[in-house]
Amino acid sequence: MSSPKKLKLEELGRIDVEAFKQTQKIPVTVVLDDVRSMHNVGAVFRTADAFLIEKIILCGISPQPPHREIHKAALGATESVDWIYVKDISEALNNLKSKDYQIIGIEQTSNSRMMTDFEILKTEKYAVVLGNEVEGISDGVLTQIDTFLEIPQLGTKHSLNVSVCAGIVMWEFFKALK
Repeated sequence: MSSPKKLKLEELGRIDVEAFKQTQKIPVTVVLDDVRSMHNVGAVFRTADAFLIEKIILCGISPQPPHREIHKAALGATESVDWIYVKDISEALNNLKSKDYQIIGIEQTSNSRMMTDFEILKTEKYAVVLGNEVEGISDGVLTQIDTFLEIPQLGTKHSLNVSVCAGIVMWEFFKALK
């Protein structure tokens, strides 16, 4: 057996932005509700590129590209992943519901289910809502969400960084829908 070596970028066989735009995406839209950190927004873009997410909707105070701080974490994914800005998250969710998306809030609530107990169906389209780093999903839109999911956590902390949470959730949906 030969010794392992790290692959160079040109050996990875990645597609370019134009090919990415033509590639079939998984039926998942990520909605960021008042996510304030540009680094978190950039990380979500980068992960959305990796897992072929169809779109990101930035709402409220969530910063928008182009911005140097978003670009640092996104590494160009703001060019490949489709995105829009909708100031009012309620409007964004109503629009998604009218297009038959199942609205999934990633939040710890009195009726949330563990993500591990949720069946992701290939026949559905999903909008995954992630909230503010401190306050979570806006209280005013909780009633617009069809299902609340939380990621099992067994340590002493009560939450994950929103970009880490987004990565876990996008990976789970990608595995089920690819």
